Amino acid sequence: MKSAYELAMERLEKQSPTATLTEDQKAEIAGIESASKAKIAEKEVFLQDQIAKAQAAEKWEEVAEIEQQLAREIRRINEDGETKKEKVRAGG
Repeated sequence: MKSAYELAMERLEKQSPTATLTEDQKAEIAGIESASKAKIAEKEVFLQDQIAKAQAAEKWEEVAEIEQQLAREIRRINEDGETKKEKVRAGG
């Protein structure tokens, strides 16, 4: 007898089958993730330096503005990466 979990998983699989990726697609997705992480690290290093300078000068409004900019940049990079990964998964 199957558990409720197993039955639910079977129904879910019927509604939206799990896509299998080729090795090329997996490699391309890994490359996209790696590039995204590198871009984020680059932005963090650059903007953290600016934050430190603003803190040393006690420019608190500038610190908050730069922190918001960093959050926006990270969100944008992640969204771009997800869009690219979806295109790869779709075969495009």
